[in-house]
Amino acid sequence: MTSVPTLEDLGDLTGKRVLCRVDFNVPLRTSADGTREIADDLRIRAALPTLRYLQQAGATVVACSHLGRPKGQVVAELNMDPVRARLEELLPGIEVLDNLRFNPGETGNDPAFVAELIGGIDAYVNDAFGASHRSHASIVGPPQHVPSAAGRLLEKEVEVLGGMRERTKKPFIAVLGGSKVSDKLGVIEALLKRCDKLIVGGGMCFTFLAAQGNQVGASLLEEDMIDTCRDLLERADGRIIVPHDLTAMGPGGKIGDPSAGGEVRQAGTSLPEGWMGLDIGPGTAAEFSDHILDARTVFWNGPMGVFEDPRFAAGTRTVAQAMADSRAFTVVGGGDSAAAVAEFGMAADFDHISTGGGASLELLEEGDLPGLEALRNSAH
Repeated sequence: MTSVPTLEDLGDLTGKRVLCRVDFNVPLRTSADGTREIADDLRIRAALPTLRYLQQAGATVVACSHLGRPKGQVVAELNMDPVRARLEELLPGIEVLDNLRFNPGETGNDPAFVAELIGGIDAYVNDAFGASHRSHASIVGPPQHVPSAAGRLLEKEVEVLGGMRERTKKPFIAVLGGSKVSDKLGVIEALLKRCDKLIVGGGMCFTFLAAQGNQVGASLLEEDMIDTCRDLLERADGRIIVPHDLTAMGPGGKIGDPSAGGEVRQAGTSLPEGWMGLDIGPGTAAEFSDHILDARTVFWNGPMGVFEDPRFAAGTRTVAQAMADSRAFTVVGGGDSAAAVAEFGMAADFDHISTGGGASLELLEEGDLPGLEALRNSAH
């Protein structure tokens, strides 16, 4: 397993100033009076165990995070004021720097910006797993200069996801959805080396179906990946499970707008021209659930359909329910899957919900992340 230094490794923190990289990239909304407010403070509350430990250890804590995508410019509606106010309510006395990505040196990993961040800092803690696959200044810079460690959230992610690479109970089932095969080709290859079955749903399933000779109508399709999918299916020798029925929308329909028209119906794996597959069908959902219920370990990343539209949410909900009902060790790999689980009110039924979609996939694929490597090589 990829081990990293932990909070206890920092030793006595009395009177020390600690920079803590957190993930306060919370969803914001505009209130009735026009002010920006936090729509969901889960990410702030998730950082509290680490921040509280540092405070109780006698440290002065400085928290830093990105928020949105200001692209190196100061964007007034992406300042940290709502985050600062909410954190002060939950855990008073923590300084919060302004949005890291207001400075182009953050994503550019500029040494001058690193020097600015660590000015007057005695130690550094990374608790932002969701950003740890980025070689950004606040992730890989401070460990080069000051003693550094993983926060509680990051430590847990490494323990769970690192453990999935090393020692999973069998049968191990991986469930992948989302849009594109090309985005997940590396993780597909990595998972096939470890899992007993790889279940494929979401938009990416149509490229696999096309590789089997099916007509996919107007569904999402990566034509340049068809040969790759055909090769994967052959090499997997039956271990890649794809849908055998679909929920599809006819011509004239609009995702997210049932009033626009467009017939929605169940179909097989070949769709007529103009029809778009937007969810796995009920038979497939039942088959996927059977595989999940037989498993001892399940990793899930990516919804089975466009779950944000209630007409195409059944497949994702059924898979989530099977995982919730399963006796397996269940892990949700962040991203849209985590959002779906939260929307369905099932978050408490899973063993681990990762705080980083891209980071969780990269850790499973590569076995390491730039942020973890930086911590292991930190100055002591």
